[in-house]
Amino acid sequence: MPLQRHVFSSLDAWRRRVASRAVHRGWRWMQQTGAVTAERPGPYRFRRIGPGTRLAFPLGTVFGEGWIELGDHCVIGEGVTLAAGMLPGLDLGPDPVLRVGHGVVLGRGTHVVASVPVEFGRDVFCGPYVYVTSDNHAYDDPAQPIGKQWPRSAPVSIGAGSWLGAGAVILPGARLGRNVVVAAGAVVRGEVPDHAVVAGAPARIVRRWDAEAGWQPPLRTPAPMPVPEGVTHEQLLALGVLPPQPAPPDTRDVPADR
Repeated sequence: MPLQRHVFSSLDAWRRRVASRAVHRGWRWMQQTGAVTAERPGPYRFRRIGPGTRLAFPLGTVFGEGWIELGDHCVIGEGVTLAAGMLPGLDLGPDPVLRVGHGVVLGRGTHVVASVPVEFGRDVFCGPYVYVTSDNHAYDDPAQPIGKQWPRSAPVSIGAGSWLGAGAVILPGARLGRNVVVAAGAVVRGEVPDHAVVAGAPARIVRRWDAEAGWQPPLRTPAPMPVPEGVTHEQLLALGVLPPQPAPPDTRDVPADR
């Protein structure tokens, strides 16, 4: 390769590396600066944002904040939609419509749409792209496009300690008890009792906890070991750090037949 071409090629590669680092550094700055908290609400005027709660940047669609309450120490992932009302600018009355309890986690891309009360109990965890809504399209009139017919609405409640897997759909009128597991991709309507596992579309109960017999049908995997008493947060973090790994041997000068 001619020397001049080699110099320009190295310069172009250096410029690309510098540009890439600058883009990623700038994006991290925007993520940190654009995050919404009680101290830095940005353009949003939620009815309440609890201490320690953080909405990641960039947000999804957010409107009707005056009817949305976010509890303490919640984690709202990137691209999460929080909508009170079917359209912006509606008057939904004096009471909150969407309540998110303390310690709730809404995974990336989750959509929550509420025009009548929707409530998440404390410590509910949602995987990515969960959809929770109090409204569904009606199709009563066969002469009208479904999208132009007035939707049906019903309150939704998700019990404390529940886990909603990736892509789960919670339909109007759903009432989930405490510590309910919703499998990924399940479509839930109606009532689900405490300590149940539901899966499928439409979702059905596939496992329940019985106070005398335990989980029925029995779990196929052993229960995880509980954290021993007296173990500190720092000790737990240390367990997750891998020890230094030895460098791989240098084989550049090893003959091919060895």
